[in-house]
Amino acid sequence: MGMLSFMDRIVMGIDPGLANTGWGVMRQRAGRLSCVAYGCVSTPAGHDIAARLMKIHDQVDAVIARFSPECLGIETIFFDRNVTAAFGTGQARGAALVACAKGGLKVGEFTPSQIKMAVVGEGNAEKRQVQYMVQQILGLKEAPHPDHAADALAAAICYVTHEGMVARSRFSTASWLRRAKAACASTSAAWA
Repeated sequence: MGMLSFMDRIVMGIDPGLANTGWGVMRQRAGRLSCVAYGCVSTPAGHDIAARLMKIHDQVDAVIARFSPECLGIETIFFDRNVTAAFGTGQARGAALVACAKGGLKVGEFTPSQIKMAVVGEGNAEKRQVQYMVQQILGLKEAPHPDHAADALAAAICYVTHEGMVARSRFSTASWLRRAKAACASTSAAWA
């Protein structure tokens, strides 16, 4: 059994956005994932930017206080042509990350395509595909809505799957290094 199959912890995901910041909380227990809660922090466009960011921070902080996650998967900022939207997303992401830092969460940052790849198996999957796979992976009766919450749960799932890859690659690297050192030692002895 792998090292991750023994974990029992709460993992949080965040899909940052100034208008809508999705959040999702799931439990990882003995290699199984289940949904605990999810939602979305919405801030109206006409309101003061500082008040909007404070609302995101405060509500993410409240989710952390209520569910006590130990780690977080969060989407990195991606922008194509709309730099203004990326700037607002970056500010919302910063407000959420400050709440996570206050809560002492270990943070994993992932691109949208990494998250889609971890959940759907395709880096350019559509939103409905992500929602469907999150529903299947977490055993939900219906797909999480709004899609920002589904994306947040997908980021949490991505954290777990990427952490598993890191743990496996560290194990593989450690094994490889032992074998390489042993091979070098025996080669050095043969040359002596």
